[in-house]
Amino acid sequence: MQDVDIKTADGVMDAKLFQPEGPGPWPAVILFMDAMGVRPSLESMARRLADGGYVVLLPNVFYRTGHASKLELKGSFEDPVFRERIYGIIGSLTPERQKVDGAAELDFLARQPSVQPGSRVGVTGYCFGGGVAVRMAANFPDRVGAAASSHGGQLATDSPDSPHRRLGDVKAELYFGHADNDKYMPAEAIQTLEAALKASGVTYLSETYPGAQHGYAVPNWPAHHEQTAETHWRRLFDLFGRTLRA
Repeated sequence: MQDVDIKTADGVMDAKLFQPEGPGPWPAVILFMDAMGVRPSLESMARRLADGGYVVLLPNVFYRTGHASKLELKGSFEDPVFRERIYGIIGSLTPERQKVDGAAELDFLARQPSVQPGSRVGVTGYCFGGGVAVRMAANFPDRVGAAASSHGGQLATDSPDSPHRRLGDVKAELYFGHADNDKYMPAEAIQTLEAALKASGVTYLSETYPGAQHGYAVPNWPAHHEQTAETHWRRLFDLFGRTLRA
């Protein structure tokens, strides 16, 4: 693991870069964090992807608020003060800012000698990061070859900038894993998302996992669900293997 800094139009984004063993070059993947930020559990997920043969970038998308090492993101969503603070940080990461950051992340990876030159990148996101991954695929359709969302929240809302409204701009193959007990992505929202996916004509897989809760894929988290998490890993490696290794 290597600590890296990525210059953006708004400042300097801190991130962690993981690389496989061996000479490379390798396909690249960006892992978008959940609301609790960059931490050892997400680093272990990035390492698992890297061990599978990918250069993995884990960016601190909250860098405008502070460096990952200084952000205080521990707390409970049952605490209204903590919840309001986290929602405020997430809300500040507007679609426009996500596009700025996405361009910087892609350009950074393209400069890495360990990354296959000219290859399309994969993205995977968790919690609100699922929406970031979808927008990334929509904003950079010729540079993103695959995008995955696991227990993504707020993917299909009434908002004019809801991620599902961008699916017509996507060329990447998509994967969505949903928990069947997720207040951030209830059954009606999943139906809306899947209707938009069908209408867009994009290649996709969308699955709802019985018995899973929001956060099922992240280790060392109360909602972690071993069986569903492993299914998510199989889907992820299948997706990236098909789309990024050609």
